[in-house]
Amino acid sequence: MRLLLAALLAALAAVGGALAPGGRALAEPAKPDLKVGFVPGPYEDAFKAGVEPTLRGQGYRVRTLHFSTGLEVNAAVHRGEVDANVMQHSVYLKAYNDRNGTDLVGIVQVPTPPMGLYSRQHRTLAGVTRGATVAVPSDPVNLERALKILRDLGWVTLRPNGNPVDVTELDVIGNPAGIRLVPLEAAQAPRVLDDVDFAAIQGNFALFSGLKLSEALALETMTSPYVNVVAVRKDAAETPWARDIASAYRSDAFKAAIRADRFYDGFTLPDYFQ
Repeated sequence: MRLLLAALLAALAAVGGALAPGGRALAEPAKPDLKVGFVPGPYEDAFKAGVEPTLRGQGYRVRTLHFSTGLEVNAAVHRGEVDANVMQHSVYLKAYNDRNGTDLVGIVQVPTPPMGLYSRQHRTLAGVTRGATVAVPSDPVNLERALKILRDLGWVTLRPNGNPVDVTELDVIGNPAGIRLVPLEAAQAPRVLDDVDFAAIQGNFALFSGLKLSEALALETMTSPYVNVVAVRKDAAETPWARDIASAYRSDAFKAAIRADRFYDGFTLPDYFQ
């Protein structure tokens, strides 16, 4: 009998089966292998801390993949090479879809660090003088976020623009601080801190480079459309595995993992944390 039981357990393990509390066998998911893509930043660590264990407990085999840019990982999801990615907010996602004719959708929001204004040349915002250089993202969606930080500081005034994908430097219609904007690719911003007076840096790139949110001289006021999401193809949004990913993020285990780690202090948390 013991040999028969051992053989049965080995067979269950070989096909990726698991046992629920009380010894009840769990069925393997219809899609047992999940591939999730990430760019540099804090999102993979959060996933591994509070989401991946839940998915593995449900029988999924989870693999994380790394990409240099959001364009690359979005293309991978669109082509079906990756099932989901975690790296972008809904405004950027819509802009990407509109520009590339794709149909990616967000299925759940995730804790997101805000964009901040950082400096190695100045310890306070009082250090701004006429001609001071401020690095800002070159893509329109994140340029708008940076310009709103500068607007809220009183450094610039902006033309009303209801479409963030159309924002350019020409939307700056007043520059009372006399600053000079330096547009560059968002991931490069931490690397130019020694060369500019200030830099508006997205939260994920700031943290990845070793900066702390508490070191920012100013942080954006982040609204819901700019909280990052898990993105999948539209035709996969209602699949059991996509619902399981969303449920794992909303789980008590994930919320407890985030709240227990001081690293996430200052992150904007999705509404399901309330």
